[in-house]
Amino acid sequence: MQVFSQDGKLIAQFGEKRRIPISYDEIPQDLIDALVATEDSRYYDHFGFDPIGITRAAVAVIASGSASQGASTITQQLARNFFLSNEKKVMRKIKEIFIAVHIEQLLTKQEIMELYVNKIFLGYRSYGFGAAAQAYFGRNLDELTLSEIAVLAGLPKAPSTMNPIYSVERATQRRNVVLSRMLSEKYITQAEFDEARAEPIISQFHGAEIELSAPYVAEIARAWMVSRYGEEAYESGMRITTTIDSKLQKAGHVAAIKNLLNYDERHGYRGAEKVLWKAGQTAMTNEEIAKHLRREPTYGELRPAVVTSVAEQSATVYVKSYGEQTISWENMNWARKFRTDDRQGAAPKAPSDVVAVGEQVWVRAADLDITPDVSPEEKEAQTEDDQVAEPIAITWRLSQVPNANTAFVAINPENGAVLSLVGGFNFVHSKFNRATQSVRQVGSSIKPFIYAAALDKGMTLASLVNDAPINKWDKSAGTAWRPKTRHRRTQVQRVFASVWHSLRTSWRFVYCVKSAWMRLVIT
Repeated sequence: MQVFSQDGKLIAQFGEKRRIPISYDEIPQDLIDALVATEDSRYYDHFGFDPIGITRAAVAVIASGSASQGASTITQQLARNFFLSNEKKVMRKIKEIFIAVHIEQLLTKQEIMELYVNKIFLGYRSYGFGAAAQAYFGRNLDELTLSEIAVLAGLPKAPSTMNPIYSVERATQRRNVVLSRMLSEKYITQAEFDEARAEPIISQFHGAEIELSAPYVAEIARAWMVSRYGEEAYESGMRITTTIDSKLQKAGHVAAIKNLLNYDERHGYRGAEKVLWKAGQTAMTNEEIAKHLRREPTYGELRPAVVTSVAEQSATVYVKSYGEQTISWENMNWARKFRTDDRQGAAPKAPSDVVAVGEQVWVRAADLDITPDVSPEEKEAQTEDDQVAEPIAITWRLSQVPNANTAFVAINPENGAVLSLVGGFNFVHSKFNRATQSVRQVGSSIKPFIYAAALDKGMTLASLVNDAPINKWDKSAGTAWRPKTRHRRTQVQRVFASVWHSLRTSWRFVYCVKSAWMRLVIT
């Protein structure tokens, strides 16, 4: 299930299975050759099952006492994937053979190959080679090299343990077996074999290429689809087009988050998130820092970083996915120590007054219009080498997770369509949608209607309103109705009011006692 903006930008993707259907004409010939050579060398000659292969497997079982060789043809595997389970029983195998023979009677070899390529499970929720090419290499099937195709062709045997993300060593060994079979069946030359075998396997998990960050919108769409269609919504391949405008969504996000972070920073710096080591203790290496940061979350614009050195006018930090970066003094001199919501400490005079080596802090791009080139999901499935993203021109700024929060909604007044929606600071940090789920006070909620009515009557920001007090006689009460504005008192005003009330009460008590005593004396 995919969620899109009104201009076709992918917002989110939900589902249990990832599948990219391709036709037979779109299947690279190298992949067909690799599958035939590895899985079923007599694919074009048999009629559903391979008697020679079954005989060979039976001899192997008798000789070794275990099933060391498979005997299932591509057609049999297709029958099992569509109609049967993976249980290892003789009756299941017999059913598999009969179904495979029937499939061969109904479909051509090309149609069987097309179904097989699109149906088989290949690990990481990928079903079919089109989805697997995107998951493991981030490219379309027709863009892969012979070596990469051989890696995918080797996955049907054990997709969970022979994939290059789980084990590069096992994937390399299986790839070499596939290439050897292709060479033996004369599908490739010796030169092609040597070149493909020498090529290193470079792979990492590639999730859905999200084009527009609007997770709160995606969650609204997901919940609505599930309530209407049930769990089937995840597996039916539905496409939901929302009213969100991608340009307005980006502008709304930048405006809401930039103002929230600036507001929070004006109230002072609350200090480091963690202290990994102190002065005098053994410092962590960059490799250890990178490994530690991989386990730390990323909240949209905010990225975890570790301070590695502090100079007179700057600090060096190791940023998650970006390696060593520099924060200049002008991008951290805002960090006056937080005291209360209304008070901050003295202005810092040097970076050492703000950060210290070994502290884990939060950083962000100084210009929030620049988004670092790692996806919102942060590509958590990075390799153990912690591949650092290609550096781009980013000026980093010290920041912090805000204590306050925000929400933003832009609605088309002509038809009520929601054009932009930001439900909070960050969806990973908090999935509570403050735009739709929080309860507003009536006094604040009524204001847009009053302002809208005023605008509808022709009033503008320059219009003057008579603010004279209202004085209207109320016959039923016998008094004049005089509404007044209730001014909020400061803490100091409340203290003085309390003291004055106590003094007045005490004075009245003393006056009453004195009056009673005088009456008693006179009597």
